[in-house]
Amino acid sequence: MGRKTGCRFGAEDLASEAFAQLLQMPDWQGAREPRALLTTIAQRLLYDIWRRRDLELAYQVWAAAQPEATLPSPEERALVLEALATIDRLLDGLPVKARTAFLYSQLDGLTYPEIAERLNVSVRMVQKYMTQAMRLCYLAGVS
Repeated sequence: MGRKTGCRFGAEDLASEAFAQLLQMPDWQGAREPRALLTTIAQRLLYDIWRRRDLELAYQVWAAAQPEATLPSPEERALVLEALATIDRLLDGLPVKARTAFLYSQLDGLTYPEIAERLNVSVRMVQKYMTQAMRLCYLAGVS
């Protein structure tokens, strides 16, 4: 894990979190392969770390292109990054086309007909995709 996280301390934190999540599972002792289950938990945590790093890097690239006077404060940056990570985790649970439709709409500012054309689906289908994504965000308290 040390090689994958990039530092020994990160690997230790990852291992601790994986064990904590395993122990919180109500039926972990009944697992046929507890070691495989622990490995799966650790792998998911590692993916979360990598995705978080990718989001932070993308945000830093965006921020570098902005005029300094318009940049958010460090506290606001932390809130933005946390919201982005939450939305990323939420969207990961959506079907690919629903996630893509949401991102086209929210990030690229495309209209539903434009999204429908790009995804080769009907406008009604885009509306369904957007409803799925918005409901997910609403239920998670993301505005």
